[in-house]
Amino acid sequence: MNTAAKLQEVRIKEITIDDEAITAYLVDGRKVSVPLAWSWRLSEATPEQRGHYEIIGDGHGVHWPDIDEDISAEGMLYGIPAPKRKKAPG
Repeated sequence: MNTAAKLQEVRIKEITIDDEAITAYLVDGRKVSVPLAWSWRLSEATPEQRGHYEIIGDGHGVHWPDIDEDISAEGMLYGIPAPKRKKAPG
């Protein structure tokens, strides 16, 4: 059997964040939203910190330099939340 279908790369064109969700607009026209709570760093960030981001890796992810947070396009698409914050010892 010969399959000619080619999987399309998941790449982010633009991103928006509000008090409830992180929304990625993909280059193929899809829109993917995940709860803001999936990223404790973004949840605790100021609106200014949330708004200061860079789309990295030709759209494969987003980086927030002020809070050292990264989210991948695939992680958003496939429902992989950021790891939970590690509690301080003691």
